[in-house]
Amino acid sequence: MKPVRKAIFPVAGLGTRFLPATKAIPKEMLPVVDKPLIQYAVEEAIEAGIEQIIFVTGRNKGAIEDHFDIAYELEDTMRARGKSLAPISGIRLQPGSPVYVRQQEPLGLGHAVWCARDIVGDEPFAVLLPDELMVGSPGFLAQMVAAYARVGGNLVGALAVASAETDKYGIISPGRRDGTLTEVTALVEKPARGTAPSNLMIPGRYILQSEIMDILGRQEKGAGGEIQLTDAMSQLIGRQPFHGVTFDGERHDCGDKTGYVQANLALALARSDIGPAVRAFASNLIGTVDIQIARAA
Repeated sequence: MKPVRKAIFPVAGLGTRFLPATKAIPKEMLPVVDKPLIQYAVEEAIEAGIEQIIFVTGRNKGAIEDHFDIAYELEDTMRARGKSLAPISGIRLQPGSPVYVRQQEPLGLGHAVWCARDIVGDEPFAVLLPDELMVGSPGFLAQMVAAYARVGGNLVGALAVASAETDKYGIISPGRRDGTLTEVTALVEKPARGTAPSNLMIPGRYILQSEIMDILGRQEKGAGGEIQLTDAMSQLIGRQPFHGVTFDGERHDCGDKTGYVQANLALALARSDIGPAVRAFASNLIGTVDIQIARAA
């Protein structure tokens, strides 16, 4: 069983939900407290043992490339002023990583993954969607890599959601369960309310075998006229082992404005340096708003 050494980060999206902020800044560079979203995802991958980072980018995504480069002028200035480099050092990636591949047309997640086929080769690989900020110890991908060492094959992240919300997500149809592992018998994309086979949604983390690239290469379009990763994964079920790994941690949907604000608040409150001040401010703000609402009523 080959180890998972490579990870694909599809980052070509336009980020229209966050306009006008994303008119000139990639949505993946939006900060949660003091780190951009993309850095949280890359750190998660490195913790899991990933050696090669593959960014599938689009136009106007140069800020991502700059972020993971060495900033000589900035670092020299910080040294000259006797300041720590920790706030700007970011992540030192291994030689030959990261790699940048351009997705020239917005043809869907499956197409974005397929764009990295030549770099992936015949190895298993991970896919991480940076919009999904996963907070856990160990990180989500590390939990999935540990599960992969047990069962191999293909794995998708899994997270329990309220039954009333299953129509918003891709849902796992479950087979046998063993702790955090659930056998996947089918994948159902946004089932009609009341028809979902389980309450396990797929929160943007995958470990896949290279054979999926051949399926994606057929360029078969699915929902929305796009090449869907879910459709390709469904064709591997029954041919290769396929499991869901339930995440032990917290998920923040940073592709949504409410989720993004909640992530900033949650991570700020968890920090020892700024948490107490943020907590005091939030408590005072909530109290003030409650008084205003009571008066208005």
